[in-house]
Amino acid sequence: MRPSLVHGLVEVPRMAGEVGEYAAFRRILRKARHGDGQHVLVLPGLMAGDYTTAIMRSYLSSLGYHPHGWGVGRNIGPTRLIVDSMRASVENLTAEHGPISLIGWSLGGLYARQLGRAYPDQVRQVITLGSPFRLIHREDTLASLVFDRYRHLHVEAEELDMPEQEHLRDPMPIPTTAIYSRTDGIVPWQACLNEIYGKAENIEVKASHIGMGHHPAVLWAIADRLALPMDQWRPFKVPGSLRRWYPTPLSWPLDDEFLIDVIEPDLGGPVNEAATG
Repeated sequence: MRPSLVHGLVEVPRMAGEVGEYAAFRRILRKARHGDGQHVLVLPGLMAGDYTTAIMRSYLSSLGYHPHGWGVGRNIGPTRLIVDSMRASVENLTAEHGPISLIGWSLGGLYARQLGRAYPDQVRQVITLGSPFRLIHREDTLASLVFDRYRHLHVEAEELDMPEQEHLRDPMPIPTTAIYSRTDGIVPWQACLNEIYGKAENIEVKASHIGMGHHPAVLWAIADRLALPMDQWRPFKVPGSLRRWYPTPLSWPLDDEFLIDVIEPDLGGPVNEAATG
């Protein structure tokens, strides 16, 4: 289960094109439902920092939210500094402002899901962007070599509450939306899917992995999810005028034609091999 080599080779030019798409559709994006002033913590992907989520956070701010970068520099994996800082951010923001929402891009989404499990009363919902939380083998992503380079600095899996693979864990206790793309060139999209239960859903977009943070379809979906009042969750409904942005999403477990060597008995090393992307 690996991403397409062709998709991987065109990630950068696609991402550049998606910046143009964002600019072209800004007028439409402004028509998304505005927020209630809630605070949102945005977690970047592997080797990325707050600069990569700047467009997303600026857009959310224009809709009336209070988005926060994570403020820890580059994401080199779950180091002690990063783990402690994320926990402190959740605790400090919620103590001052009440429950917050979490958005995690790629590896940041794995963090967001664990924070949602650790703080179910303080987190309103979790939204992940191309996050391979069902990944079994690190080498199935194009980010594995970079992740392994810093692995000696990472905390043990138990500190992130990630001792098991996703399919062996209890369901997420809060609403969770997984946004994924079948043209993802960095991580296998099959590993980015929620099982549909309770308040869990998947939204498919036609985006590159490294362009998700500013892709118009992703931003619209995020705005729609954040606008939901607390305790009034409902599945994402595609506006008729934007239907071409959103293919019919798939869910876990996948049919045999999509599912290849996903469930394995070998759970891997100390940080859990899902923690890459």
